[in-house]
Amino acid sequence: MDFSPHTDEDRAQMLSVLGLSSVEDLFAAIPPELRARDWDLPRPLSEMEVSKRLGRLAEKNAHNLTCFLGAGFYDHFIPAAVDALIRRSEFYTVYTPYQPEIAQGTLQAIYEYQSAICRLTGLYASNASLYDGGTALFEAAMMAVRKTGRKRLVICRAVNPIYRVMLASYTANLHLEMVEEDLDGYRCAADLLDDQTAALIMQNPDFFGRVGEFSEAFRQAHEHGALAILCCNPLALGVLRTPAEMGADIAVGEGQPLGQPLSFGGPYLGFMAVSEQLLRTMPGRVVGRTVDHEGRTGYCLTLQTREQHIRREKATSNICTNQALCAVAALIYLCLLGKQGLKELAQLNMAQAAYARQRLTAIPGVRLMDQGPWFNEFRLELPQDARVVVSRLIDKGIAAGFPLGRYYPEQANVLLVAVTEKRSKEEIGNLAEALEAVL
Repeated sequence: MDFSPHTDEDRAQMLSVLGLSSVEDLFAAIPPELRARDWDLPRPLSEMEVSKRLGRLAEKNAHNLTCFLGAGFYDHFIPAAVDALIRRSEFYTVYTPYQPEIAQGTLQAIYEYQSAICRLTGLYASNASLYDGGTALFEAAMMAVRKTGRKRLVICRAVNPIYRVMLASYTANLHLEMVEEDLDGYRCAADLLDDQTAALIMQNPDFFGRVGEFSEAFRQAHEHGALAILCCNPLALGVLRTPAEMGADIAVGEGQPLGQPLSFGGPYLGFMAVSEQLLRTMPGRVVGRTVDHEGRTGYCLTLQTREQHIRREKATSNICTNQALCAVAALIYLCLLGKQGLKELAQLNMAQAAYARQRLTAIPGVRLMDQGPWFNEFRLELPQDARVVVSRLIDKGIAAGFPLGRYYPEQANVLLVAVTEKRSKEEIGNLAEALEAVL
């Protein structure tokens, strides 16, 4: 049935206030040729009919492919306990914990999530998550601009190109200078940094899967008064040096590897951790732990920086949700793994990827682009356009990887292959045989 809350009297009153005589007058500014004349809508369907129709449409998706796709989003195994716990109504129905007296469970879970991110990154404080990795990077860049009073950002081209596009879009009207260069994964060109640089932005592992050591690059950034920002894969932090150990001021990244399904692009969560000096400039929400007048532990939102709250025009962010359910899922995932489990899972990813490199580079005409070290992703140069090869392998039931020519035109023949703990040696062998057959 139709639902319209406004009566004819309501509409007449609104039109009168606007000085209009009809609803048509309200839309008079829209040229007739731009108005929809015939929506060509299908007939109404019952719930059962809609369910069947959507099911048939869903079956057209290639959803049973063996997945070697990565490029920032990965096909990891998610324990059943994650979904079972976040679907409890105490977590699932909560929008945001404005009233601490009735939201202690959610607040404690978010506090524990923040603590887990701090332990992963080695940094002093974390917020209660952001929308995704790209918006987290934008927020980190704006922190650097506000903190330094400068407007120049030096960013490596091996930072996820999706993040770089988002950063450029969000800052399009802020008159910032973006310097994007091919800084390799192991050093920083010192001549790119100057006294007008707000931040140096790197990624580890980078978009091509290479693991870098940025201590020297970040030291150079600090010498010029700039902040050091590091994008991270949180799962890789189980075995890699932490951002804090390399001197990063801000660590950000995509939390999807921590118990989040791929879900056609979301919802995901962006994580952020900062040094102690940057705590009060961090955007978003922070849950703090305190005690009440009887000495009992309690949790509440603290250091609120959103424009809706006390900061108003001095706000550091307009973030309107903290992806709390995704953050709770990430916390549950990390708790299920534990410290040793996270390390073992990261090592398993690296081992499976090493086996895949060995099998795939044995194929005539396939060349490994980089000499490593790597985490669970690597680049292969093929003897023909990678997009054509991927299309042929889709027909064989394999999503072979990401054709890098989409974001790096000079790498049209290069395929980015990701291997997680879900990919067995048998599946890797199937990929190798199928790839050799189509080349």
